[in-house]
Order: sequence, then C-alpha cells, then structure tokens
Amino acid sequence: MGQVRYFARSHRQATQALYDRLDAAFADEGCPIAHIEIDEAADIHETSVYFEDADAVDEDAVAAAFAPLTPEREDLPEIDWMAQVLADLKPVRAGRFLVHGAHDRDKVRAHDLAIEIEAGQAFGTGHHGTTAGCLSMIEEVVRRRRPLNALDLGTGSAVLAIAIAKLARIPVLATDIDPVATKVARENIRANGAHAFVRAETAVGFGGPAFAAYAPFSLIVANILARPLMQLAPEMARQLAVGGDLVLSGILAKQRDAVLAAYRLQGLYHRKTLRRDEWVTLHLTRNDRPLA
Repeated sequence: MGQVRYFARSHRQATQALYDRLDAAFADEGCPIAHIEIDEAADIHETSVYFEDADAVDEDAVAAAFAPLTPEREDLPEIDWMAQVLADLKPVRAGRFLVHGAHDRDKVRAHDLAIEIEAGQAFGTGHHGTTAGCLSMIEEVVRRRRPLNALDLGTGSAVLAIAIAKLARIPVLATDIDPVATKVARENIRANGAHAFVRAETAVGFGGPAFAAYAPFSLIVANILARPLMQLAPEMARQLAVGGDLVLSGILAKQRDAVLAAYRLQGLYHRKTLRRDEWVTLHLTRNDRPLA
C-alpha cells in the first residue's frame, strides 16, 4: 500500500476540463485533486489526482476520467508529510513580522508582530517569496501611508490580512474564491486574535455583498497570479479609494512590465518593486495623494 498520483499536462482549457471531470469522479472518495500552472508562456498546465492506496485504484475509471488525455502515473513514497512539512517550516521574518507554526512559538521575540499559521489546505505560510515580499511591502506602506481600511483579495490562509490588522488595527476584508480557504482563513484570524478587525468571505473577484460594506479601499493587497491580476485591473482601480495604495504579488520578474502596463492604463502609478528570488511584489498608487 502507498500513495499514487495520476496526472496529465496540456493547455489550460483541457486541464481545467480534466479537473472538473476528476472532481466529479473522485471528490466523493476524498481524493485530493490539483490544477497548477507549469509554464504560462507556453500555456502548459497540469492536473493531478491522488489516491491513498495504490493497490485499490480502479485504473479503468481513472483512464475514463482522463480521456481524451492519457494519464501518467507516479508512485509516491510513504512519508509522514505533516511531520516533514513542520520540520521544513522554519520561522520566517519579514520586517517586524514573524510567521511561525505552533512548534516555533519559542522563537517569538518581545517586539515581533507574530502570526501563527500552520501548514494546511490554504496557501500562505510566509515561506513563499510572494508572501514574504507582500509582508515586507505591507509594513512599509502602512507605516508611510496609514490606510483607513484594506482588502486582502485571494486571502488563502489570511496571513496578509492578519498582518495588516496587527500592524494598522483597521477594518480588513479578506476574500477567497475557495470556501475551504475561507474556512481556514477564519480559523487563523481567530487564532491570531484578529477577528475584531478581519472579516473573511468567499467571493469571486469583487462580486460579493461584503464589498458594499467596505469599499472603496485605501489599501488593496492581492497575492494571486499575473494573468488574473491583469484581468482585474479595471475593477481593482474602481475599488481603490482616492489616494489609495495597491500591493500586488504572485508575479514572476519576467511578467512585471506587462502587469504594470495593465495598471498604468487604469491611472495607477508604480512606486516600488521588491524582488525575492524570481518573484516580484509591486506597490502602486493612484496619482492623487503625495507619498509621505
């Protein structure tokens, strides 16, 4: 007995359709299903389904669900993944912020803004370059610009929303398209004592009723991917308050200029780029409030 993964690579439309078929066929069995981007420029994406017991897999059912794509098989080693993840997740410092798991509470110093996030189902433990970059940029923007309210779009674990609340103590709306992520976000918000400031809701883009109670926003943070960020540029500009600030990440360095161009068309101006590894975090503003 061991875990096994079946996967296929193709263009986005084909792999997204495959994801939907796998979800319909195997979600009720509790099989994790993933869809990731391999190469944006070449439009190569990958969809996978994982089975806990390789010997119990109905390979005919797998082949039928993958058709017309042909699945590849990968037998995975039997590893205590949670123990491995916790061993690898060392505390991450980004400015005054320290993102850590429960197993590293002893690493918190007196003046740290500590955020406790466990490895789980939602993205954002602070270890990825995009999350750490956002934390550093948030500290700088909040200190200099003093926003009145904020939006964390695509919140994942809510680490960025919690960071804003701890630092600025302002109302924060945290949204995600995935209800599982929203549930995890709410748990993290309460565990970090940020529930008086942060509200987590499931929403696609800006299409949720919660926006009416918060918008416009003087700070919007979005750590997602370059393509949806570019698509959201017009609505992002509409939701941003006069003199507001925008922090964007999930952007490869080679995608920076294209993202900036999309936002420049909306009247938003580039103020700073922060680079970590191959990722960049951008700070943009509306041109109607001078920088401090």
